[in-house]
Amino acid sequence: MTPSEYKKFKGLKKENLRDHMDDLELIFTMLGEASTTRIARKKDAKGFIENKEVAKQGGTVAGVARKELEQRSGETVSTTENYLFEPEKKKKLEDKNKK
Repeated sequence: MTPSEYKKFKGLKKENLRDHMDDLELIFTMLGEASTTRIARKKDAKGFIENKEVAKQGGTVAGVARKELEQRSGETVSTTENYLFEPEKKKKLEDKNKK
């Protein structure tokens, strides 16, 4: 998914997408970014077109790893759960109880 599609999947509007990812979602995102960086440096990618192709390759590395984990674990990595909403609700409840 693109970042926009992933935000929609999680039901986010202006919130930071990374703040709403769990550990595995972040790990696979970072794997894609790190893979892209390494491939770009190795290929000495220059300009938009070359870097776009390298980004696809880096994303494929992370995608293959994610699919392998999902197949072996029987669970999906991507989740609609959001990790800031619950703590925010707890804060509001605690504030209300203090009054």
